[in-house]
Amino acid sequence: MTQINTLEQVDFAQNNLEKHSVNVHKFGGSSLATPECIERVISIIRQHCQLNDIIVVSANGKTTDLLLSLHQLALGGELLDTSLALLKEQQSALIFALLNADNAGRLAGELEQDINQLVAWLSDDPLAFESDILALGEVWSARLLSALLNERICSSYYLDARDFLVINNARECRVDNPVSQANLANSRQGQKLAVITGFICKDQAGNSCTLGRNGSDYSATIFASLLAAKNVTLWTDVDGIYSADPRVVPSARKLHRLPNAVARELGRLGNPVLHKKTLQPLTDNFSGSSSHLHVASSFDVKAAATEIGEFGQIARQELSVTHLNDLLLVSCEALKGSVAADVIAELSPVYSDEKQGQLVILASQQQALTNALAMLGAEVIFTPVSLIAAVGYQVALRLDIYGRFKRALKNDRVLRFVNSKQEHSIIALLPQETTPELLNKVHHEIVKDARHLGLVVAGLGNIGQRFLELLPAQLARVPALENVHLVGLVSSKKALIHTDGLDVSSALTDFSEQATDYTNQDLVSWLKHHPYDEMILVDITPSEAFSFLYDEFFDLGIHVIGANKWAASASTDTYRTLKNKAGKSGSLWLGNTTVGAGLPVNYALDDLINSGDQITEISGVFSGTLSWLFEHYDAQKPFSVLLKEALAQGITEPDPREDLSGRDVQRKLLILARAAGFELSLEDIDCQNLVPESLQGLSTEAFLQQAELLDGYFEQQYQQAKEQQACIRYIARFSLEQGKVKAGVSLEVLARDDAFANLTPCDNIFQIKSHWYQDNPLIIRGPGAGRDVTAGGLHSDLVKACQQLVNKQHQVTLKGIN
Repeated sequence: MTQINTLEQVDFAQNNLEKHSVNVHKFGGSSLATPECIERVISIIRQHCQLNDIIVVSANGKTTDLLLSLHQLALGGELLDTSLALLKEQQSALIFALLNADNAGRLAGELEQDINQLVAWLSDDPLAFESDILALGEVWSARLLSALLNERICSSYYLDARDFLVINNARECRVDNPVSQANLANSRQGQKLAVITGFICKDQAGNSCTLGRNGSDYSATIFASLLAAKNVTLWTDVDGIYSADPRVVPSARKLHRLPNAVARELGRLGNPVLHKKTLQPLTDNFSGSSSHLHVASSFDVKAAATEIGEFGQIARQELSVTHLNDLLLVSCEALKGSVAADVIAELSPVYSDEKQGQLVILASQQQALTNALAMLGAEVIFTPVSLIAAVGYQVALRLDIYGRFKRALKNDRVLRFVNSKQEHSIIALLPQETTPELLNKVHHEIVKDARHLGLVVAGLGNIGQRFLELLPAQLARVPALENVHLVGLVSSKKALIHTDGLDVSSALTDFSEQATDYTNQDLVSWLKHHPYDEMILVDITPSEAFSFLYDEFFDLGIHVIGANKWAASASTDTYRTLKNKAGKSGSLWLGNTTVGAGLPVNYALDDLINSGDQITEISGVFSGTLSWLFEHYDAQKPFSVLLKEALAQGITEPDPREDLSGRDVQRKLLILARAAGFELSLEDIDCQNLVPESLQGLSTEAFLQQAELLDGYFEQQYQQAKEQQACIRYIARFSLEQGKVKAGVSLEVLARDDAFANLTPCDNIFQIKSHWYQDNPLIIRGPGAGRDVTAGGLHSDLVKACQQLVNKQHQVTLKGIN
């Protein structure tokens, strides 16, 4: 868990950030479209970048479209004045809205020179200068952002990629890596943040070229390869890659981690964010290093990004559905021979079958293929088709997915099912367009059970160990836990976090051998960037300090299952804040084991309230320790002797005063009253402390040495009760009478036939009265402590949480995909 310094923390004179590996950050046109968007980008750079990083930019907004429109007008001999004026007005507005007067004046002057040059190119020979014309958008964007960084953040400079990036030709766009790497090294400046133009480069003859559709993404990964960058982040208008186009499939879920091979296949088959050319420099890395690609939203920085790289088995289970319309199935005898290899290399078809002499290409490639085959005089048949594909790691080998894919399409016309050569997709070729309805139907069948839930267990004491011992069998037999992955174990001082999952059968052994020291903020930092659809943290600690982290957990949307009582019994303001945060972020907060171990008392209260009932009274014996003590105490042996026997058997806390003080029972009553819908604080509950004041401030050892001072009081209470044919029990009571709340925990005298008087030692009993349960209260009774029942109660909460989360959908906010 490593903390990364940001530009806000940098002493530029020292430039200690040179010790860190370089990262590449690319910002798309929509992320730079308006002054407000650019302010967000500045904030992202401040928080996430280092001095030796590279910033890659697209043209602002729709600037490239406007330049292309001007180019087309010039080719047609039409008037340019209106479009030129609009272009200049848009760029000037950005400059003067963001920069101080001096810098704005300087950039405005440079813009004026560029506009004059643009007019000359459009007038002289627009066809010859097409790439130079289209390159202006990136130059203006880089120049503006660099000037703004110099004003606000750090020393910066901008680079025109044509000064170092060399490709073989505009058609193939194959990078001359050695030359480009050397040029880039010579162009970089120390102690400054580089802003580089995306989309543009030059060929080996020195002519300006563009890298085509999504060329800025391609530029970013090229630069990463040349610099051996550790990470590339594409800051765009969506917050990641989804299991289908979320504009078409509302139930699409984010794919948090994708193996490189799967991402390439998605890009090849029509994913609206990924493109195969973008990924090529990272997988065929010139520098030999390994880079990971992140797709993040510049509009929602807190949203977890999608990461593309090399991962383990869990990431390989991700599934998605993609589609492409406007395709052509090409049939030609000439494609059965060596010609096929040349055509495939030229056009990179979506699908090819050299034995059948068939290709599937984009409709836009028809003319190029016709020209390539014309000299052969062969008959060519073009058939309009579309495709829909299930994509995942070696999905073609997964017969269950193949079967579901075919069943989803059983009522639709399918020309054929084919597998990709890399076996990472199953493709259905359709003679008709793939409709949104069909895409949603197939997505529902393929991705319906693919949500991945991460599990972190905090607290590895007696109950925590038992929870983990039960976990393998639970994962195997409970359907709701099918996609739960144990990814973290945390004790008070050490943690073992493994993003690709821990082996549940050896987790405790692995923890003892591999765990490392951590801080709470290290844990929060990892949870902030976890790669799962949902993350569940099981808190089995007794730590009040750990409960303070709930505030941050809920901010991050982490779900908490807690045996820890501290948060649920915190001050009214703190508790209200936590409940509000959990509700706002959609975090589940389950705590059935905070009271009654595994007994379903919280479930019962929750069910009654959700059904419209109103609780009027809660009472009972809430402490297994006090239950055992008073069921056994008969004054035949001193109370202090009985107490020490309980301590020796592990029935009491290490310091028995924790039990005798009544504070634990008081907290449990508060938790139940809050669960019943009442707003109480601990101070509202009277609490009788059974420890004399003279013994309260002693050390545990001193207390035990003087424990006989307890004997007289308890013998007196017992004998007085015996004279009344009664007994003594430590009882918790909460009641609502005529709108007034009364609550307290104390030693009471009970009739021997009272429901609370005849328990199996260590049992808890909860009596609930409500509008529906008046004369005959609802009673829940059973073990109130013990490693098995408490661990079982935690597993009950885990199953309940997973049942609620498995179909949970996150709303996808789209800013528009370019």
